Amino acid sequence: MRSNVIMRHPEWIKVTLTGTHETKKVLRHHGLTTVCEEARCPNKGACFSRKTATFMILGDRCTRNCSFCAVKSSAPFPPDPGEPQRVADAAQELGLTFVVITSVTRDDLPDGGAGHFAKTIQALRQKSEGIKTEVLTPDFQGDQVALKTVLDACPHVFNHNVETVPRLYGAVRSMADYATSLKVLTMAKDLYPLMKTKSGIMVGLGEHEDEVLSVMQDVRNAGCDFLTIGQYLQPGRGNIPVAEYIHPEVFERYRQRGLEMGFRAVVSSPLTRSSMNAGEMFETGSGDCADTPCHPSTGSG
Repeated sequence: MRSNVIMRHPEWIKVTLTGTHETKKVLRHHGLTTVCEEARCPNKGACFSRKTATFMILGDRCTRNCSFCAVKSSAPFPPDPGEPQRVADAAQELGLTFVVITSVTRDDLPDGGAGHFAKTIQALRQKSEGIKTEVLTPDFQGDQVALKTVLDACPHVFNHNVETVPRLYGAVRSMADYATSLKVLTMAKDLYPLMKTKSGIMVGLGEHEDEVLSVMQDVRNAGCDFLTIGQYLQPGRGNIPVAEYIHPEVFERYRQRGLEMGFRAVVSSPLTRSSMNAGEMFETGSGDCADTPCHPSTGSG
């Protein structure tokens, strides 16, 4: 259900709006898109002021139409072959040592855009020695070949968000499938056991606490090392409304339960977003394994 009314934020949610000029100037110079802007992320000001951003490749038009998302849904343009290099150039200009790359969903492409992800990772590595990368990918419709194309490029973190509880998929993520998302996370860890995997959940959409805990356990059972949990904020009048603002004490309870489940790191707060402070989360949760080479599974499966 979409809404023309946006609920007022509670006092514990304070959005930073300043400090964006220099970062935006670099991004526009290189003709790049960020999910920070396209998804109307509440942390955009805070991240841009630190000269960091999450690059959104493969255009700004999505082939799906999730009710929680502000990204445009329409027929996309063909992939831009020069985009991977421009991402690498911009990352170097911004002085980034940890780069997060995401994309719109491209169900129109045979590989779902997996090859473009791989080229972007490779361009970053060639441009800046020692740079670390995290990819936040769509589900590739559960295609293992497409997924392996991304993983073979050896990002340091593979991220795919389950977003919400299974009961709400029809209202929140109607063109996706919960089981497919779990399958993608499981396949990623099976294919590259040493690669850190990550997922994220939004709350405040009408889910119950026991449902959130069940999803957390499902994600952990899929082998995920890292988990993010944040408050859903309605990005525009045409998006699904907030059902409830979750108190910070509940977020802390989720964080503690996640650590008890065995996640290496859990970030859980109202303004937590999947890509914010991703580098810090990686270093905290990786310990001595932060620079472990990318090795595929030696199993026969």
